[in-house]
Amino acid sequence: MASRITSDGRVRIPKDILETLDVGPGGEVDFKRGADGAVVLEKVSQPSRRQIDWEKVIGSAGPGLSTDEVMKLLRGDD
Repeated sequence: MASRITSDGRVRIPKDILETLDVGPGGEVDFKRGADGAVVLEKVSQPSRRQIDWEKVIGSAGPGLSTDEVMKLLRGDD
């Protein structure tokens, strides 16, 4: 099974490979180089979400966080 690489470096992964890896739209894969020089495609397990300090989000008196600050905290944006 061959795939053509586009000018911007993208490659289409065949559907049966995606099904084997159980990866769908928005899923992540990782490319690793084996000891023999072969490249291996692996499914990335779900990244662990950063622990949210809910005290910062709810239950505070005063002005608290802005909507943008809350969204950053919930999304894990740095």
